[in-house]
Formats: sequence, C-alpha cells, structure tokens
Amino acid sequence: MKGPQFIAIHRLFDDVHEQVMEYVDLLAERIVQLGGVARGTAREVAEQSELDEYPLTIAAAEDHVKCLAAALAGFGTRVRFAIAEADELEDAVTADLCTEISRGSEKWLWMIEAHIQTRA
Repeated sequence: MKGPQFIAIHRLFDDVHEQVMEYVDLLAERIVQLGGVARGTAREVAEQSELDEYPLTIAAAEDHVKCLAAALAGFGTRVRFAIAEADELEDAVTADLCTEISRGSEKWLWMIEAHIQTRA
C-alpha cells in the first residue's frame, strides 16, 4: 500500500485484522461446542470462502480501502444471513454470537468507509 495516509490506514487495517481474528476464534469455538470440526487451514478457508478474491495488483491506499470495505460489506451480509439461520434453528447462542460479530463488522465497515468519503 502506498499513499500519504499509509501509516493511518495500515494501523486501521491492523486493528480490523486483530478483531477479525477474535471473530474467527469465537466461531471456531462455537463450531466445536456444537460437535463440529473447525477447519481453519488457509486452503480450506480459501476453498469455502464466499468473499471475492482480493486483487493483488493494487497499491494505492484508497484502492485497498475500497477493497476492504467491499469485503467487510460482503461479510456483513453473510453474517446477517447466519443470524437468520441460527434463529430458524432456535440456536439463540449462535444467533447472539453472530449478532456480536455483525455489530463489530458494521462498525469497522463504517470506519473504513469514512476514509474514502468526502464532505458533502
């Protein structure tokens, strides 16, 4: 990433990454609690991901911000769907966990999008 806001955006992305890793851990623990197997290898995650592939050819900070915003928006849509699925299964704990993740990811999306918005 390059640009005049490199340091600020790098720190913001680090903060988002740290929070996402906490979400990953919470979801993995819930999967195991329900008797499943949390498959977390890079290959497995890549194969199962519903998110678009991240472009490897971009360098401008604004382009990275836009890509991360798109990824967070897509993730948020999927998490809200998971809340509805958990509600249908009457699994209040999983629905609550997904609600917590949705709340946090929407906050991060708002913060990321603030970097590309201009004053009206």
